[in-house]
Amino acid sequence: MSAFIIAIVITVVAAWLIIKNYQPQTILLLAGLSLLTITAIFYPEKSILYGNAKSTGSVWIDIFAFVKGSLSTQVAGIGLIIMAAGGFASYMDHIKASKAMVDVCIRPLEALKAPYLILAIGYIFAQLLHVAISSAAGLAMLLLVTFFPVLVRLGVSKAAAAAMIGMCAFMDLGPAVGTANLAAEYAGMETALYFAHYQMPVAAAVMVVVSILIYFTAKYFDKKDGHVVASQCAVQPEIAEKDDVPAPKFYGLLPIFPVVLVLVFSPLVVDTIKVDVVTAMVIGTIVAFIFELCVKRNFKECCKGVQVFFKGMGSMFTSIVSLLVCAEIFAQGLQKIGAVDYLLDATHNAGFGFTSMTIVMACLVGVTAVLTGSGVAAFFSFAGMAQSIATKFGMNAVHMLLPMQLMAGMGRAMSPVAGIIIAVSKSGECSPFMIVRRTVIPALGGIITMLIANTLISSM
Repeated sequence: MSAFIIAIVITVVAAWLIIKNYQPQTILLLAGLSLLTITAIFYPEKSILYGNAKSTGSVWIDIFAFVKGSLSTQVAGIGLIIMAAGGFASYMDHIKASKAMVDVCIRPLEALKAPYLILAIGYIFAQLLHVAISSAAGLAMLLLVTFFPVLVRLGVSKAAAAAMIGMCAFMDLGPAVGTANLAAEYAGMETALYFAHYQMPVAAAVMVVVSILIYFTAKYFDKKDGHVVASQCAVQPEIAEKDDVPAPKFYGLLPIFPVVLVLVFSPLVVDTIKVDVVTAMVIGTIVAFIFELCVKRNFKECCKGVQVFFKGMGSMFTSIVSLLVCAEIFAQGLQKIGAVDYLLDATHNAGFGFTSMTIVMACLVGVTAVLTGSGVAAFFSFAGMAQSIATKFGMNAVHMLLPMQLMAGMGRAMSPVAGIIIAVSKSGECSPFMIVRRTVIPALGGIITMLIANTLISSM
């Protein structure tokens, strides 16, 4: 009991500091080291070694060796996947391939004349685009430049268009997303299988419900705000700079090329050849480089452009992988001190089943995402506990990890401090709270649908 109380106090303090905008990596690292130190002092019978690591000979050095063990494991594993995906996304932005894909995908929607129907269908298109464009903020910026003016010209209010774009990454889907890769790793399966067999069946139901709710809430709030639906032909897309030469249309296929490779060369289609995410991203980058060379015919400039890939990898290490490592140290600290085991025993004694515990863990991730504005930080902070909890119940960890992983993005869509919500609010000419007022109903509907669909699938 005392260990659990200590863990709760440290967790609350850490959460409070993160909410107050203290650097989350540092806070989680210090919290994890504090838990390991307390374990070593007051509960010496419990091991504080990282996995199967051997002791350095000093329990105090073992605490810091724990950090080294986490770095070695995560950077060589899921961290490398996240960095490769981030580097590829940066290169796609650099050569304007991401923008070309968005332009091609939204063109069929422009043919429809029903603005709110286009708004609702647009969400589904945007959510599917997120499979190839892993950066939520990057996808939102592209949609603000391309799709936002189209919606406004058709008669949708700026706030409604901005709110829909704010939900473009409501669910983090696909092999290129860091949280999905981490969930697949903890679930002990390939990312392609996690995406196709678990994410997509749930996501399909959620997308239908969310798009319907977006349709009705947008109409309701536009009417409430006194917006008159009328074509505004005077509103034009932002004028591109003179030197901003658009990429060839076929570049729109490049961002989805690695996703296709991962899905095709997996047990889903061709099981004799296996292409992992990192390999697919490297192949995709080289293929894009060859196309760039054929189009620009400037070898030196194209070689310089590939450096964006490596800078993108470094950026992902700084922002995401470092957070993953520190979050794992914190989660492991909670387990080493015995807080997770105590929580599991308490839930068993209280009559909590696996489904109830799954909802509790998903809600923890969702609340954290709403408060911090970061879905990645929220999921990484709790993901490490899911496997041990599921094992205690004798269940497959994926059925707990999936709602937790999806809830991370869902909570972000309801957070007025999330970067994507703040960004779209500027285009919508309203406050982030006004955007959240429009996203909260579709988000809650999506959350309920996700939990129900996951429960049904897990019971099959």
